[in-house]
Amino acid sequence: MEYQKATEMNGVCNGKIVNEFQCRNGFSELSIEAKKAALQCNHEKSRKESEDESKLPALEAAYTTILQGLGENTDRQGLLRTPLRAAKAMQFLTKGYHETIYDILNDAIFDEDHDEMVIVKDIDMFSLCEHHLVPFFGKRLTKQIAQAISEALQPAGVAVVIEAAHMCMVMRGVQKMNSRTVTSAMLGVFREDPKTREEFLALTKNS
Repeated sequence: MEYQKATEMNGVCNGKIVNEFQCRNGFSELSIEAKKAALQCNHEKSRKESEDESKLPALEAAYTTILQGLGENTDRQGLLRTPLRAAKAMQFLTKGYHETIYDILNDAIFDEDHDEMVIVKDIDMFSLCEHHLVPFFGKRLTKQIAQAISEALQPAGVAVVIEAAHMCMVMRGVQKMNSRTVTSAMLGVFREDPKTREEFLALTKNS
């Protein structure tokens, strides 16, 4: 259930939206071509919403089957609408499959005369483990996030470090409540220059 690269998600919406900015009076304005691409993206979103609605009955039936297979009475009051709610929840939790990095950024990209390191810390994130469909906080998203940032901003380098709590290890399996997994991804100057990488790791650890 991981975030996928924009180029894998929606070919129509990828285009060159970031490269289609024109600077006028110090502000960035979308060109006509980029605006057309944005309108096409909105159309694709509407189509996706319609597809989600059409798939709900099948998902609802699947959750009903699962609950019945677990020995539950799906006609009792507490479970009457649970399959439908679960189906809608799963569609929401996996909506990232149908989003691009440009959908997330929403054109909030600005030119800055800055060539020093910028660090943003303590960003909450979550997804679903593809092995058990239970929540996790981190893991394989690390590289995909780094690649997405690099694709959208074209910086000299990108470094991402994620400390993850995996519910498949906490709620089941080894059942280790305090276990954490730390992963990192380094691109560009952070991968090529050991001093830059060391500076980044020191700042993220101590600040």
